[in-house]
Amino acid sequence: MKICVVGDLLLDMDWDGAATRLCPDAPVPVIDLEHESARAGGAGLVATLLAADGHDVTLVTAMASDDGANRLRSALAGVTLATTKLHGPTPAKTRVRANGLQVARIDMGCQDVRNAGTTRAMLNACAGADALVVADYGHGLLNDPLLRRMLCSRSSLVPVVWDPHPRGVVPVPGVAAVTPNLGEALGASGETGQTVEAAARAARKLLQRWNSRSVVVTMGDRGALMLQATEGDLAAPLLIPAPRVSALDPCGAGDRFASALAALLSQGQPISTAVEGAVNTTSEFLGHGGVASLRGTRSFGCARVPGVRHRPVTAMPPADGKDPGSTAAAVADQVRARGGTVVATGGCFDLLHAGHVRMLAQARGLGDCLVVLLNSDASVARMKGTERPIMAEADRVEMLRALASVDAVVVFDEDTPEQALQALRPDVWVKGADYSVERLPEARALQAWGGQAVTVPYHPHHSTTLLAQALARAGR
Repeated sequence: MKICVVGDLLLDMDWDGAATRLCPDAPVPVIDLEHESARAGGAGLVATLLAADGHDVTLVTAMASDDGANRLRSALAGVTLATTKLHGPTPAKTRVRANGLQVARIDMGCQDVRNAGTTRAMLNACAGADALVVADYGHGLLNDPLLRRMLCSRSSLVPVVWDPHPRGVVPVPGVAAVTPNLGEALGASGETGQTVEAAARAARKLLQRWNSRSVVVTMGDRGALMLQATEGDLAAPLLIPAPRVSALDPCGAGDRFASALAALLSQGQPISTAVEGAVNTTSEFLGHGGVASLRGTRSFGCARVPGVRHRPVTAMPPADGKDPGSTAAAVADQVRARGGTVVATGGCFDLLHAGHVRMLAQARGLGDCLVVLLNSDASVARMKGTERPIMAEADRVEMLRALASVDAVVVFDEDTPEQALQALRPDVWVKGADYSVERLPEARALQAWGGQAVTVPYHPHHSTTLLAQALARAGR
């Protein structure tokens, strides 16, 4: 698969050492340098990751003529380069760490750089790619009209993933996905807050402003929120929760996400499947050390401080600690009093199965409590026929309450949960992605108090119907 990465190139360096004393002439730590490591950053990191995945990668960028550029060429072994001249020094970012903790970052040459303009080789590389990733770090490469026209024409033929930057330019129209992180999305849209609702509002604004086919807001350990252009004004964004891992260094997460997303789209994966795969790939990347696993290291031979080492990667335990006697209203009030997020979901949950459990765990990860709005026996019978539910209401409540992800259950007798929603007023309403926008009439109700409806990935091989059919066959 030929993938072209277009964007600004950086030299990323890490200085790691031990700090055991303060400087005598200033209240700052003295760091005994132990290791210096260098790697390609910016668009170079995207290209490095894709090449490590086995793809045929061409990097379209601007390069200076200095020692920093020589180091980058060494770091980019295995990546084809199509370059123009960068006037000025190689932009470099150096992170200084003491005892494993970052204490400073030094940026050099990252402003006021300019390039000599797009070359024919750069345009040919874009034209021959099966997919493109744009890594815009605001250094001016993406301002070039020829390059922008090429990217715009290719966006109608192959997947183009655009990773924006606050100092960068507006993406060309029609790209498959624009992937700002939450801070970038809020800054570009004028929205405020760190919530799922804020991310959804920002995505909706940016989808219209950028005229892309989708906007995917990455939210760190909370995963990614995707909104597609084909959906209506009340569309429920798809929210892909991230696997819970302990990661000391989030550096490079956005580059790993954009590169994985482009690779999956180039293989013909639907955007929702590709986003889910990119979230999982990014979590795995961070869980294995992130960029630390890529860098070439030069040692300075200093002794390490006894007892100081990186923590191992461990799975994060699910949130719990609920009071079995709590009512939904009491749980929601307690969470709101702490400034937390109330999440709700609904359904029949007849014959609880792995698909239900996964969805409930994902929903719980979006906030600080999860309330399940459960169809009563009468409500289920009206929707699914007199032979349903298979499990009685009291049993379904008991099984749901036994799950660590569920904080409270509310049983409703109506055909839809709108009245129960009005009473609870959750911040986030979650359904499986098998529900279309038209089947989420409650999305309009949530607008009354500023709530947000989202969908989470659907697991097609797990369903109550399939389980009931299997049980029926086993009983014959």
